Amino acid sequence: MLLLVNDDIYRKVYMIGQDIGGLIIHLFSTFGNMVWQIFWPLAFGLILSSWIRNLLPVSSVVKHLGKTTVVSLSFTTFLGMVSSSCSYAAASLSHTLLTKKATVANAMAFLVSSTNLIVEMFIVLVALMGWTFLWGEIIGGLILIATVGFLFSRFYPKDVEQELRQHLLNAQPQKASCGMDMSEMSGDHGDCGMDMSKMKSDDSDCGMDMSKMKSDDSDCGMDMSKMKSDDSDCGMDMSKMKSDDHSAMKMDMATEPQSATMEKITKSAGFFQMDIAMIGKEILIGVVVSSILIALMPQDGWRDLFISNDAGLPVWLHSLLDVIIGIFVAMIAYVCSVGNLILAAALWHGGISFGGVIGFILSDVLTIPMIRVYQKYYGKRPTKWMVGLLFVAILFTGLCVDAIFNGFGWVTADQTVRALNQSGFGLNFTTVMNLIFIPVSIWYYRLGKKANAGMGMSM
Repeated sequence: MLLLVNDDIYRKVYMIGQDIGGLIIHLFSTFGNMVWQIFWPLAFGLILSSWIRNLLPVSSVVKHLGKTTVVSLSFTTFLGMVSSSCSYAAASLSHTLLTKKATVANAMAFLVSSTNLIVEMFIVLVALMGWTFLWGEIIGGLILIATVGFLFSRFYPKDVEQELRQHLLNAQPQKASCGMDMSEMSGDHGDCGMDMSKMKSDDSDCGMDMSKMKSDDSDCGMDMSKMKSDDSDCGMDMSKMKSDDHSAMKMDMATEPQSATMEKITKSAGFFQMDIAMIGKEILIGVVVSSILIALMPQDGWRDLFISNDAGLPVWLHSLLDVIIGIFVAMIAYVCSVGNLILAAALWHGGISFGGVIGFILSDVLTIPMIRVYQKYYGKRPTKWMVGLLFVAILFTGLCVDAIFNGFGWVTADQTVRALNQSGFGLNFTTVMNLIFIPVSIWYYRLGKKANAGMGMSM
C-alpha cells in the first residue's frame, strides 16, 4: 500500500516537473520568436532614424517653439519624428525644450510625437500588425498632437505653468566661482579688484613692493598656499583624475582623414549607438513582458478583461470603455514606445477594439515610471495637470480613430494580423533580412561606440 502511494506521488511530481519544464521551454521559444520577428525592422528603423537625426540637429529648431502656433506644432512634430524613440529620452528632450523657454504645449506635442510618430515604430507596426494599424497610428498621432496643442494652450493654468517654470529655474545648476567672492571685480578688468590707476605703465612691478611675492606666483596677493602650483582647478582636488584622461576628449589627429561620406556615416552611427544604449533595456523589458503575457495568458483571458460585443452596450460606450481599459493597461505595463507594439498585438488578438489598441499604443507617455520622471522634472502639481490633460487627449484620440475607421469600414472582424507566436526561423523573408541586418547593425553599433568614445562620450 505504501509503495502504491509513493508511486502515485512520484508520478505527480514527475508530471509537474514536465509541465514546468514545458512551460519554461514555451516561454523561451516565444521570446526567441519575438526577437527574431522584430530585430530587422527595429534595426533598420533605428539606423534610418540616426541618419535623419544627423541631418537635423535639435538646436536648429528650438528657437521656433516659443509660441504655440500651427507652424510651431509642425516643427515640434517633425523634430519628434526624427528624435530618439526612447520614452525617457523623449521626456528628457521635452524637459530641455521647456528649459529653453518653449511653451508647455509645444513640449508636450514633442513628447507624444517622439514616442508615437517615429520611423522604427512604423516599420515594426507594419511587420507585426499590418498596414491598417500603421494608418491608424499616423492619423491617431496627428489628432493627438493637435488635441494636446489645443488643451495645453487653453486649459493648462497659468499659475501652474509659473510653478513649473520656477521648478525648472530652481533646478538649474549654479555657476561655480572657485569659492571666492568675485563680486567686487570688474567684468572687463583683470586687476583682481585692485585700483590700477596709480600704477606706472612702464613698471613691471606695477608700483608695488614685489619683494615679498614669489617670482613664480601670479595670485594677486591672495593666499594660494592651499592650491597646487600646477593646477587650475579652483582649489579642488583633482588627484583622482588621470592625466591621460584628457586625451579621451580629443579626436586622434594622427589617423588619416575620413571621406565626407564616411564622416557622415560615423556621426550617424554615434546617434545609433546612443539610441541603443538608452532604448535597449526598455525594448528588452517590453519583449519579456509581452512574451510572458502571450505565452501564459490564453485568448479567453484577454476577452474576459474587455467588454464583450454581446454585452448589448451602445457602440460609443463600448468604444469608450475599451479605450479607457487600453490606457490603464498601458499605464501599468511598463513597456516602451516600440516594445508595447507586441503587447498591443496581444490585446488585439484578445478582443479589444481598434480604438482601444490605438489608445494603448499612444499611452506610453503615461506609464507609472514616466509619471515619476515628470514629477522629478516639473513638480507634483504641474505633473498632475500634465497627466490629466494627456489622459483626456489620448481618450479623445482613441474615440476619434475608432469612429473614423469603423465608420468607413476600414476595420473588419477578420482584420489581418500576423500570428503572435509564429515560427520566424527558416528560409523566409524575415530570415534573409535578419542575416543582412544583424552583421550590419553590429558593425554600425561598434562604429558609433568608437566614435563616441573618441569624443569622450561613454554610454
